[in-house]
Amino acid sequence: MMTQLNSSDPPAAPSPPQPELRQRARWLPSLVWLIPVVAATVGLSLLVHALTGQGPEISVAFRDAEGLTPGKTVVRYKAVDIGLVKSIRLAPDRSHVVATIALTTDCESFSAQDTRFWVVRPRFAISGISGLETLLSGAYIGVDAGKSEARTHIFTGLEAPPAVTTDASGKQFVLHAADLGSLDIGSPVYYRRVQVGQVVAYQLDPNGRDITLRVFVNQPYDKLVTTDTRFWHASGFDIKLDASGLKVNTQSLATVLLGGVAFQASENANAAVAASENTEFMLAGDQAEAMKAPDELAPSLAVLNFDQSVRGLSPGAPLDFRGIVVGQVRSIGIEYQRDKKIFRIPVVVELYPSRLGISPRDLENKEQARNIAETMNKRGMRAQLRTGNLLTGQLYVAFDFFPKAPPVNVSIDGPMPELATTPGTLDELQNKLGDIVSKVDKVPFEQIGQDLRTSMAGLEKLLNNADKLVDRLNGDVMPEVTAALQDAHKTLQAVNGTLSPNAPVQQDARRMMQELTRAATSLRTLTDYLERHPEAVIRGKTDTEKP
Repeated sequence: MMTQLNSSDPPAAPSPPQPELRQRARWLPSLVWLIPVVAATVGLSLLVHALTGQGPEISVAFRDAEGLTPGKTVVRYKAVDIGLVKSIRLAPDRSHVVATIALTTDCESFSAQDTRFWVVRPRFAISGISGLETLLSGAYIGVDAGKSEARTHIFTGLEAPPAVTTDASGKQFVLHAADLGSLDIGSPVYYRRVQVGQVVAYQLDPNGRDITLRVFVNQPYDKLVTTDTRFWHASGFDIKLDASGLKVNTQSLATVLLGGVAFQASENANAAVAASENTEFMLAGDQAEAMKAPDELAPSLAVLNFDQSVRGLSPGAPLDFRGIVVGQVRSIGIEYQRDKKIFRIPVVVELYPSRLGISPRDLENKEQARNIAETMNKRGMRAQLRTGNLLTGQLYVAFDFFPKAPPVNVSIDGPMPELATTPGTLDELQNKLGDIVSKVDKVPFEQIGQDLRTSMAGLEKLLNNADKLVDRLNGDVMPEVTAALQDAHKTLQAVNGTLSPNAPVQQDARRMMQELTRAATSLRTLTDYLERHPEAVIRGKTDTEKP
């Protein structure tokens, strides 16, 4: 290569010998350059793979970020990782946090609108213990895949795992109840004491008085729920203390802690088709209430007016007719009658006429209902309070016939028929005891006591005089009596001597008896002769005749 010199430069030294110019051979790259090329290729392929293999990103709102860590917390479905939490940020209003989740490519379906997310962590609830595996591995986000065709990237996470997942087989039913009792989400549902489902949700109705529950019944048991099925509370111990005594009933030991719902078809129900999903039912308080006949679901109301204390009578107490329950007490009140200036206790009762052999149709006709009421009243049918349990003092209402009861007027023209009543046996006994006490109070016990004391004083004087008389008899009369007894003894000794066999009197008496015997013999011989010879009385006895 030749260089060009500037004219301003100083004179150059003598040039060295010129090198020999040769043509350069073809350039080949060095093996060292292969390393960065391979690295760039691998990085580019990884970048392309990452960009092409990344699934959709979704945002899930949670109440807090407890247990969540960006870049570490995974999203799992049936124990398979399907995503990773990329970041967590606080919402602008600071009411919740938003977790950004990157799903894998093959999990596009998890962006369905009805997909549910929740944080799996150790939970201790009445329905059980869950999430214990996260004590070592850490919390993760659980997923319940939805089935909706609509897609979204914004979700609201659940605070607790759902009771029933979307892929569970069965049906949901709606129950209406007066109160929740001891039920909770996850409480079991029983059919003939076999668990076949669970409670999945509940809410308070807008009216503020009722509760709506949703229960899920698994297959194939969902076919057992028919249009005539009855549901009732089977929560904890069902304890009743009434006029019949103490009753305890429970479905299983689990219901003691978790509560529960039981269902069963009516015993008199005909074959019915299976109920469709979301069919609504009433949730009764107990099995007895649930199994009432249809005509008993709307009983006839009547009022009983009592003039006595109703302490011990409570709503729900039975109405009894000769051992058969024909209704129950609904409510107890108090009423002041201004014309009589007295208080009376109106007791509203529910009657089931069919249990008395009376058709509900017979009561729809006012005239026919009046004839039935008057006939029963004339026969002496009355309502009476009786003690059902001596231990608890609880009362019940008994209907029976009292032929000697005074006639009363009954009215069925008011809002509720008014039936006749009679005082209870205990009240009658108290009244009789009161009369006896009143009569006893009229007895002049003080005057009787004074007369008794006077009589006792006279008797004491009489006893003193008797003592003196006895002492005098002992001193004066007894010696004379002793002498008289001695003389009587001597007389008896003399009599005994006279009557002894060897006494002269006894010997003379024996000789006299012998003479009398001989005289009697001669007299008999004479009479015999005269009978044979009566002429001898005139002629006398001849010598030739022999006696």
